[in-house]
Amino acid sequence: MTKHPIRGKVPAMSTAEDRSRITPQEYYRLEAVAAEKSDWFDGEMFNMAGGTTNHSRIKGNLFFAVRKRLAGGPCEPLDSDQRLVIQETGLRTYPDLSVYCGPIEYDEEDATGQTAINPTALFEVLSDSTEAYDRGLKADSFRRIPGLRAYALLSQHTPHIELYERQEDGSWRYTEERGIESEIAISCLGVTLPLREVYERVDFRSPVNPGS
Repeated sequence: MTKHPIRGKVPAMSTAEDRSRITPQEYYRLEAVAAEKSDWFDGEMFNMAGGTTNHSRIKGNLFFAVRKRLAGGPCEPLDSDQRLVIQETGLRTYPDLSVYCGPIEYDEEDATGQTAINPTALFEVLSDSTEAYDRGLKADSFRRIPGLRAYALLSQHTPHIELYERQEDGSWRYTEERGIESEIAISCLGVTLPLREVYERVDFRSPVNPGS
């Protein structure tokens, strides 16, 4: 079996030698009745359920902060129930937050018409068990979305946001902000996010649960 060159950055999956390959269409059918969400890559599904209270707080704060700043404009934020496919790599995943600044387009392989393909900005709250995946396969896939203008990675251990923005020449510009009094500007959305707002009620003294 030929493996994708960045396959090793996918979270651990079943090691059974005889496991069958799952087509995108089969994946969509399984997801429609599944109790928990799973990502799909290269014929395999892997469960992404679970997380910490801090992870949940940051996701909620982030969604609210972005939504209120985009209200009345052309851009719409969607939470982690919105599935995304990156057509060049085939990865199907559920970003923690997606922003769409135009009509949403959908994957033709998804008969339910629920898997988007054209986000403008994406946000991920990092977890210990999936950080390599988020920074590896997932980030590499994000960069291959033609219309994506920015993606951000948020720590749950400390107030820290890393932002990658696509430049006119196609390169990606990296900026970061640290500290609860900092704020970060996302040019393509025309918004500035105060880290105090994004990290409201987050307890950095709390231990992170294994596998979070």
